[in-house]
Amino acid sequence: MSFLPYALAAWLFFVGLYGIVTSRHLVHLVVCLGVMQSSTYVLLLAIGYRTGKKAPIFTSGVPTKVGAVDPVVQALTLTDVVVSVVASALILALVIEIWKRSGKLCRCSAPPCSAQPAISCPHGSTTSSRLRSRQP
Repeated sequence: MSFLPYALAAWLFFVGLYGIVTSRHLVHLVVCLGVMQSSTYVLLLAIGYRTGKKAPIFTSGVPTKVGAVDPVVQALTLTDVVVSVVASALILALVIEIWKRSGKLCRCSAPPCSAQPAISCPHGSTTSSRLRSRQP
């Protein structure tokens, strides 16, 4: 058994965690969370993989002594993908509400300025004034 999938899962997890810790922009934070969640896909598939086994689809043409990989792990991976999409959509909806209320997409303490054509924070994230004019 190779350790490479486990190393890849750990690397994806720590890259995503580093991005979450260092990110100031809220959309970038959601993307880093998606990278971090993708490490669980790799980990689950690495746990469920068996060398020489076939897909868990049994028909009359497949001999039963060949064996099959565990279908529960594959089902968990698909469930993990769905949970990841739903969590990202919910967090992005919260980011939109934060932007509507505060007028900025970064987690810094700089107040938004409506006198400039593009609103920027000290960390480089910008929000166009045209989009900001839609704020209620």
